[in-house]
Amino acid sequence: MYKNALRPAWVEIDLRKLDQNIKNIIGKANPAEVIGVIKADAYGHGAVKCAEVLRNNGVKTFAIATLKEAIQLREAGAKEEIIILGLTPDMYADVLVDYDITPVVCSSSNAKVISDAAQTKGKTLEALIAVDTGMGRIGYLADDVEHAIPDIRKISQLPHLKIKGLFSHMATADAYDKGFSTQQEAKFNAFYQAMVDGGIDVPMRTLANSASIMELPTVHFDAVRPGIILYGCYPSNEVDRSLLKIQQVMSVKANIVHLKDVPIGFSCGYGRKFIATKPSRIATLALGYADGYPRPYSPNAKVIVNGIVCPVAGNICMDQCMVDVTNVPNVRVGDEVIVMGSDGVNTISAEDIAEATGTISYEICCAFGQRLPKVYIK
Repeated sequence: MYKNALRPAWVEIDLRKLDQNIKNIIGKANPAEVIGVIKADAYGHGAVKCAEVLRNNGVKTFAIATLKEAIQLREAGAKEEIIILGLTPDMYADVLVDYDITPVVCSSSNAKVISDAAQTKGKTLEALIAVDTGMGRIGYLADDVEHAIPDIRKISQLPHLKIKGLFSHMATADAYDKGFSTQQEAKFNAFYQAMVDGGIDVPMRTLANSASIMELPTVHFDAVRPGIILYGCYPSNEVDRSLLKIQQVMSVKANIVHLKDVPIGFSCGYGRKFIATKPSRIATLALGYADGYPRPYSPNAKVIVNGIVCPVAGNICMDQCMVDVTNVPNVRVGDEVIVMGSDGVNTISAEDIAEATGTISYEICCAFGQRLPKVYIK
């Protein structure tokens, strides 16, 4: 039990595994620069602490999703370049300038507001031009160069905003079928060439996400953007895992806070989804769906108690859940339970939980990282 956590449930972040993961990713991406994607509080792992590990491995650029995330890094002492991957509305242009954040832009009007804000404060910012090659989120339409290139040329002429490079994002790189990814690559290359032919300097190109780093070396270009693979989860079940060795960085643990012996017919949880068919022993954990333990996981949920895999008994509640520990000898209040992680023999991964709940490991890690206190292993 970690007293400083102030509750008997916590997320354990093994920074040694993160260190090894980034080393392997750098080796895989070489010679491309690695941009560390630490948005969403580093996918629930803690952006400030994860940034330290990436920094120690030579990562010089971080990517985040919100201004608040960027400010948190700056206030923690981060001096590296910080790219905000989404668009920044005009009203927040001064925040970009104040904290030296690299924006992504796809309109000359928005870019001009940022340039004007930088001029007011005596600064010049760099920006990435976003092109939509098939993700459908943000960016100039890749096929509409007739309108895009003249607008980008206006951006290139702004006095206090310099084009750093070209940015897009892959939609299906983690699928077996790489047909659409090939189309995206072709559109990206064509758009880049149109910019160059239009007299626009493009110093850097970045397209590759985690799956692309693993399986699509032709889109590594100048910089790659690993996200989920930093934290030891593979992008999908369709990628070739032999191409990159990574270890899951996050574990979720809890202490048993209550034990009771119950008779046949005793029920647990909302809806009475668990009813004892034999005399049973039930343990309670102070961890629930408000902590990221997904309620739809309840029928399939398992935890590891003293080396024994045990089923969750009934529906996961908001702040607690119950576990059938009948088969665990000498179980006691205070015993440590692995909700997600490994004891060296048994493993419950983020991918296991995601598959059982119809989602992806990204969401599982992000959710666990929100309310639970974090304990770091260095």
